[in-house]
Amino acid sequence: MPPGELRDMQEPAITPELIANHGLKPEEYDLILEIIGREPTFTELGIFSAMWNEHCSYKSSKKWLRTLPTTGPQVICGPGENAGVVDIGDGQAVIFKMESHNHPSYIEPYQGAATGVGGILRDVFTMGARPVAAMNSLSFGETSHPKTRQLVNGVVEGVGGYGNCFGVPTVGGEVRFDPAYNGNCLVNAFAAGLADADKIFYSAASGVGMPVVYLGAKTGRDGVGGATMASAEFDDTIEEKRPTVQVGDPFTEKRLMEATLELMATGAVISIQDMGAAGLTCSAVEMGDKGQLGIKLTLENVPQREDNMTAYEMMLSESQERMLMVLKPELEAEARAVFEKWDLDFAIVGETIPEDRFLILHNGEVKADLVLSKLSSTAPEYDRPWEPTPAPEQLTDADVPTIDPIDGLKALISSPNYAGKQWVYEQYDSMVMADTARGPGLGSGVIRVHGTDKKLAFTSDVTPRYVKANPVEGGKQAVAEAYRNLTAVGAKPLATTDNMNFGNPEKPEIMGQFVGAIQGIGAAVSALDMPIVSGNVSLYNETDGQAILPTPTIGAVGLIAADEEPILGEARDGHIALVIGETIGHLGQSALLHEVFNRTDGDAPAVDLDAEKRNGDFIRANRDLIKACTDLSDGGLALAAFEMAEAAGVGIQLDVADTQTLFGEDQARYLVACNFDQAEGLMMAAGQAGVPIVSVGRFTGDSVKFGGSEAPLAELAETFRSSFAAAIA
Repeated sequence: MPPGELRDMQEPAITPELIANHGLKPEEYDLILEIIGREPTFTELGIFSAMWNEHCSYKSSKKWLRTLPTTGPQVICGPGENAGVVDIGDGQAVIFKMESHNHPSYIEPYQGAATGVGGILRDVFTMGARPVAAMNSLSFGETSHPKTRQLVNGVVEGVGGYGNCFGVPTVGGEVRFDPAYNGNCLVNAFAAGLADADKIFYSAASGVGMPVVYLGAKTGRDGVGGATMASAEFDDTIEEKRPTVQVGDPFTEKRLMEATLELMATGAVISIQDMGAAGLTCSAVEMGDKGQLGIKLTLENVPQREDNMTAYEMMLSESQERMLMVLKPELEAEARAVFEKWDLDFAIVGETIPEDRFLILHNGEVKADLVLSKLSSTAPEYDRPWEPTPAPEQLTDADVPTIDPIDGLKALISSPNYAGKQWVYEQYDSMVMADTARGPGLGSGVIRVHGTDKKLAFTSDVTPRYVKANPVEGGKQAVAEAYRNLTAVGAKPLATTDNMNFGNPEKPEIMGQFVGAIQGIGAAVSALDMPIVSGNVSLYNETDGQAILPTPTIGAVGLIAADEEPILGEARDGHIALVIGETIGHLGQSALLHEVFNRTDGDAPAVDLDAEKRNGDFIRANRDLIKACTDLSDGGLALAAFEMAEAAGVGIQLDVADTQTLFGEDQARYLVACNFDQAEGLMMAAGQAGVPIVSVGRFTGDSVKFGGSEAPLAELAETFRSSFAAAIA
């Protein structure tokens, strides 16, 4: 049928209001008219809306994402696929990615968070990997806000409900609270899997006339328009958006994973793609575009769980637990048998075609006929105006508050930001699969690589108040803290995934935050040899014009080789406490100022990347002398020393008592616990390596003592372990 004859009189007329409701600007609609030479059908408008929205096209961020270092000898596959792939030796690879599910989780906390976990797990096993670890990074509004408790309870229950039922251990993460997230929580989900390095599956279609196969659960109306909704600010119509949130079924996902991995072993798969944001539309377009092929779909063959679904609904549904595959036709029967065994749908819904064309048929009618490449690789790309964030004023000596150090510590550990998060992670199964060497709550999570003596470490880090004050240094710091967290368990950092959560990029000051953070992240991953191999951008995180704190979450993976011991011990009575790295006493943007004095002034701490690399190399090289290790970050030495003591059930006596030394947040530092003779060995080695090191006290007794200020460890531990639940449960 000639494109000019494409009209269905039963479809709604294309009006300026309908265009705006699809998240398209008038100039973008004019570009659509120019591309196709006619008015689009309703289904075509939905397809353009899905593929050109911020969530799928990265139209505001592509220019800057291209500047990030993404390659290295350890990188098998960088950004552009479902997940990044990194070599871990012995013919094995780790596959990982982090993605946001922010808008859905604010609208419907349980299902939004649950399907965020489901989506990131599919990204991993679509590549041929069995998921082995999960993490999450959660940001909520102030605890007194009327919606916060509902959000926290729903999101945590959703994360646990899906991950626990699917059967993947949650080994790490973070939770924060700030008024900036009152109208827009953040739910960032991470997953990692293992595969043979020569058995990775990619999404580029190949071969003309190959069957396009729909796999998994049936298509319903849940999630229609979800990707477009995720690319818009919130306002008082938020409740109307509830139908755009998907509904997840972890038991179906588990069967889908097993069936997919079994199918891959048959050799039937040419290419495969998860149906995530924008569902059937995005998965089909991306497979065709990467393979430089066209796709023809016949929608009456799509398995449907609801009656009378339209082409528009089927193309834009974000129903969960679905995949799209290009199949070797001679192995169709074998492939179908696998999915029927697992009681999942297997349906041929189309074919690859030689033309650059996306042709959608439904009951014999042409519902869409578009140039496929114009939907994906040649979608609009913007170089948005941006303003650098003004340099903050430095704190002067007169600005530095004084406080009794134990009172300062009590203020931190009674805040839900720094109190123990047991209430959260005890709802997650961290031991399923029986390979977890260290679960949540003690720094990086660590798992054993099954059947080997290798281990993998995982961490997720960002300090949003640093990024707001100084996006470049804040971006560097997020990477540097991830580097230190991996190093502190003895892991060599391998690579990173980024989850860039920001407000409205059409505001130059917000775009400036994004650009600055990218510049800082790029410098840090380059200096620390942790290339970005996957990631996600989530923009328009605003409600009624109020933006979130800029939150570029960094997920990172490290390797502990078979001949290396991890650093997983605890402090013991009599251990010496050593600080490795230089302490200046930086209090700008510190946890102490924020939590105790309600201040967010001063600059973010400077990140010396050479010092980070040198000190991290020193820790890993001298692991045999170290019993326990943690990095120093939020809350400085005081909070790190308390957390190490509390985890071990032994007191700590520090020789220092001044506010800056105890609570300063200088970077490139670690707190180490070891025996006296090992401390001597570390000091000698540090002198030879040019690494700053100082003894600051020892672990002993049953109290926490900072100079002349003291409190029982048991009393502080009770505060630490009860405050989060008291604020939220």
